[in-house]
Amino acid sequence: MFNDTKIEIIKPQAGYQTTALSSPADIVIGGGAAGAGKTFSLLLEPLRHIHIANFGAVCFRRTTKQIRNEGGLWDASKKIYQKIQNSRSKETTLEWKFESGAKVNFSHLEYEDNIYDWQGAEIALIMFDELTHFTKKMFLYMLSRNRSTCGVDPYIRATCNPDPDSWVADFIEWWVDQDPNSPTYGLPIPERQGVLRYVCVENNNFIWGATREEVYERCKGFIDQEIEKSKGIVDKKHFIKSVTFIGGSVYENAELLRTNPSYLGSLNMQSTEEKDRLLGGNWKQSQKGNDIYDFRKFLDIFTNSYVPEGEKYITTDIALKGSDVFTIYVWSGKRLIDFYSMEKSKGNQVIDLIKQVAYTWNISFSNILFDNDGVGQFIDGFIEGAREFNNGSSPLPNNMTKEKENYNHLKSQCYFNSGNAVNNGEYYIPPEVASKPFDRKMTLRERLIWERKAIKRNKPDSDGKLSVIKKEEMKNYLGGKSPDALDGFMMREWWEFNVNQIAKIYSWSNRRNSLLDDFE
Repeated sequence: MFNDTKIEIIKPQAGYQTTALSSPADIVIGGGAAGAGKTFSLLLEPLRHIHIANFGAVCFRRTTKQIRNEGGLWDASKKIYQKIQNSRSKETTLEWKFESGAKVNFSHLEYEDNIYDWQGAEIALIMFDELTHFTKKMFLYMLSRNRSTCGVDPYIRATCNPDPDSWVADFIEWWVDQDPNSPTYGLPIPERQGVLRYVCVENNNFIWGATREEVYERCKGFIDQEIEKSKGIVDKKHFIKSVTFIGGSVYENAELLRTNPSYLGSLNMQSTEEKDRLLGGNWKQSQKGNDIYDFRKFLDIFTNSYVPEGEKYITTDIALKGSDVFTIYVWSGKRLIDFYSMEKSKGNQVIDLIKQVAYTWNISFSNILFDNDGVGQFIDGFIEGAREFNNGSSPLPNNMTKEKENYNHLKSQCYFNSGNAVNNGEYYIPPEVASKPFDRKMTLRERLIWERKAIKRNKPDSDGKLSVIKKEEMKNYLGGKSPDALDGFMMREWWEFNVNQIAKIYSWSNRRNSLLDDFE
């Protein structure tokens, strides 16, 4: 089998590598810390089938450059595959071919449209190196190409470093500690590593269960309909995949530590956040430095019981039937003393609830701030004296300098100020409020923590003005949903500006618009 008489044994190391390579799951995701040997085990995977003539595997990276990088995926494959007798590589097409005719290809999916390059393909083994770099759409489409006529049951193997902002983080959440109060929050749960769960994809949604039968009962209508269309040729098992997740640690990779001991030192030199993610394998620590809200400081808003009470305000983000979630925040200083939400609300319900909350908490209408963008515009005629929050309006003047702050609009200004205030420990949401339902799936606490990852700094514009990323970009982090909880939370910062100065600005703005109307 080998090119010379010297026998060299290639085998996985105990720990992550052996666990990943011995799993019977249809889909295995290795998502541990950096240096666990995830790519090595990925490259070993197809070798068990290279004696089968028609076997084919494809290993994807997002770009060809990432495959060809010095010491990257292609170079790593050479260190393993060229040791096998009669193996041949083709640099131009990034392909390995073995004596039986079995093939392993390396390819990219740089753009979503690249998935259609694989129409009609049959790939017994599909591998993703750094799965978090790929979109959910890419993964699901390639799942449809995962089929085989060579005798090897089709399956998928993937690796990645932790990325809490990716769709993968939601996909593997059962295997990761999701309790913000736990000391192991964001870390893989040891007893769940390698445990199989089952999933079916229906209307682009993942339906999970502990057994295939449990998933089938949840998707029975969809699956039975497809079986009937196939006239019974396919079985329900073909719609339900077994999945597992396996974390890993650089400390399990003894070979790496022997050959490159400085690698561990390099990981320890990273920032606290990067160490948590890359060395600790934490799936709740953002890899991006553009978060408005620091992760740890954001969790403090639920324990900062020292925050004093003060003047009462209401901030409300308006939504009507068919749009986002309508929310009402009741503040005493920067303590959140009550919260209300309503899905699929009607105009009269919105008005009635805002007034009811104001009466309940003895809050004057002039201390109500409502989002005046979109559907919120009708509020002004029904709650006299309530203040308007216009997301896209000019930033407000600094209380000390009286000059406008350097933001491209009010929404960005308040989000940046909100982030600074949270990071300084100025907010508190007590347990009885945090545990209130936001919707049918999450409490307010859970929703706020979930949305935090979507609020990010954008690059300064040509004038150097600061802004948050656009709403559509935020939705990409939230599966298409809007940050309804944090929008209402952020609006509290509006009250920190000189209210009289704000009134003058809006008064002049209204007079100016009236004069323009008269002129026209």
